[in-house]
Amino acid sequence: MEIKNVIVYGAGTMGSGIVQICGVHGFNVTMVDIKQEFVDNGMAAIKKGLARLVRKEKIDQATADEILGRISPSVERAYDADIVIEAIIEDEDVKKELFADLDKNCPDHTILASNTSSIPITNIASATNRPDKVIGMHFMNPVPIMKGVEIIRGKETSDETYGIVDRMSKDLGKIPGVSNDFPGFIANRILMPYINEGAWALSEGVSDPENIDLIAKKCLNMVMGPLELGDLIGLDICLAIMNVMHDGFKNEKFAPCPKIKDLVDAGHLGRKTGKGFYDYS
Repeated sequence: MEIKNVIVYGAGTMGSGIVQICGVHGFNVTMVDIKQEFVDNGMAAIKKGLARLVRKEKIDQATADEILGRISPSVERAYDADIVIEAIIEDEDVKKELFADLDKNCPDHTILASNTSSIPITNIASATNRPDKVIGMHFMNPVPIMKGVEIIRGKETSDETYGIVDRMSKDLGKIPGVSNDFPGFIANRILMPYINEGAWALSEGVSDPENIDLIAKKCLNMVMGPLELGDLIGLDICLAIMNVMHDGFKNEKFAPCPKIKDLVDAGHLGRKTGKGFYDYS
């Protein structure tokens, strides 16, 4: 099966980024979210991203307009596509409700993919009658820039579904890597302990945020330090991922540092709220 028409559920940072690269690479794509405000913000982010490409002379304005012409924003649920990519809140029950609805209303051939960063695909697929067509497509943030995409095979994901999604990932200009179905998969199983240990170093008084991040970058050759990276991802998202891994593995090494929970409880989620480990105001 050739993928031509795509639906993306979620117009946030990840969803709008996925929509943008789908449009850039020639797919017809519908972006769905529950509020007009969310859809408008997603379209604004896409237009800003395309304007950046025009300024860098990677595309011209006519091409940017063509890309926008392939994108259809909607606050109504949509179903007619070759693949649906879900990029909504990292909550298993909410995802299952959506997947059950998609399974009921989408054509039989439609692949249902999740951009979940931690929830096992097999769990999500259990809400459908097509578990062979359910798969994980975990894009990295920022989606238009990061080259990798983590493909997760659920226990019943078929070879055909995997092959189609692998080809689509390459058509989107990504380099796909495959993971079996474990909480946190590969990327976050490695990444979250890095951020968590940075939080522990801060909370135990080993050093201040600036020096923790400086040493990680200049001594360990990391692109970003653990605390600034946590702020970029969103501490609420980090906490949700850590909780999924902690619950899934029953291993204390994945238990989130209380400092992260305290910041989330206070509404200090990182860059998106203006304050996290750092103050961005």
